[in-house]
Amino acid sequence: MVNFPSAHNDEDHQKPVSPPPTEERLEKLERELTDLKAELAKRVRTGAVEVVDENGNVRALLFVHADGPSLNMTDAEGNPRAVLDGSGALNLTDAEGNSSVTLAVNAVGSGLALTDAEGELRASLAVTSAGPVLFFQNAAGQLVWTAP
Repeated sequence: MVNFPSAHNDEDHQKPVSPPPTEERLEKLERELTDLKAELAKRVRTGAVEVVDENGNVRALLFVHADGPSLNMTDAEGNPRAVLDGSGALNLTDAEGNSSVTLAVNAVGSGLALTDAEGELRASLAVTSAGPVLFFQNAAGQLVWTAP
């Protein structure tokens, strides 16, 4: 003979377990959130970071490409104004987008190049293993002064 549980058996109808008090649950969630924030503050991994202005326009972009990391910054109209790239160059441009200042370093040496409003090279300072070089050019591109 098979014994079936009785509908009135107290063992079959146990009282439900009460959840922890609300305050206790909130404290646990706050601890977990604090731990998560601390972990996120240590490291963020992404392919690119966009910094936007109050209108949602991208004003700065940090990303990684084949040459390495790059930081691009634009003016309010979206024109490039500064680029720091992974090849070791910092380019500053004027409002029309002409490269005005370039600071670069590579395997040969380092240098600073200054251009005029038309984008023509007007002055340069470079340092290589052969030594430093400084020169100035006029608007026609003719050398007007150099050292050494």
